[in-house]
Amino acid sequence: MHPDVIQRLLELNATFYQAQAASFAQTRRRPQPGVVRVLESLDAGARILDVGCGHGVVAGCLQRRGHAGGYTGIDSSQALLDQARQAVHTPEFVFVHIDLAMPGWRDRISPGYSVILAFAVLHHLPSEALRRQVVVDLAWLLSADGRMEVSVWDFLGLERLRRRQIPWERIGLAEADVDPGDYLLDWRHGGHGLRYVHHFTPAELTALANSAGLRATDVRSSDGENGRLGMYQSWLRP
Repeated sequence: MHPDVIQRLLELNATFYQAQAASFAQTRRRPQPGVVRVLESLDAGARILDVGCGHGVVAGCLQRRGHAGGYTGIDSSQALLDQARQAVHTPEFVFVHIDLAMPGWRDRISPGYSVILAFAVLHHLPSEALRRQVVVDLAWLLSADGRMEVSVWDFLGLERLRRRQIPWERIGLAEADVDPGDYLLDWRHGGHGLRYVHHFTPAELTALANSAGLRATDVRSSDGENGRLGMYQSWLRP
């Protein structure tokens, strides 16, 4: 994918999550069942990095559970982070404005996290090269015995979401400009917006883990009206 196209898609999503932060948060008031399952498995003393933390749904759940191991939430949307800070006031919970697509972002965070959560974030990174670089950086932040918990949208399994696909021509691009599995989806809640999303196959998501020296395990589906809206994997060091 050409760098200009990558930048354009990144800007598209950045605009969406800034402009539609309030309406997006209204549709995400509770964690998905797949997320709840992961949170229930976490040790209360785990040091957690929540990538794409949004408006603080996961942070709020951890706070209510009495999590004491430290938490850092990062997101590229300042508007969503502002909501997270208003909702979670515990000093041990820190929120940082970070764009995963910006070179050197990992240097702003101290490594050694026992758990990294990356729920519904990797599919918003355009190009395989960028996704691999981000995952390598995340793996670098893991402790020696740490693990990553990852989810991506499996939106093609729902007819109502398939109907929300928008032709690339709407934003001045063509199918040939993007990669296989890339989609443009519209937003219909509290305003209009467009988002770039990559649809992963299970093998593709596993290969992404392998590219950072991690091993995918506990592959499962969850969430949504059909129980298959989210694809989940646990990534461990070999």
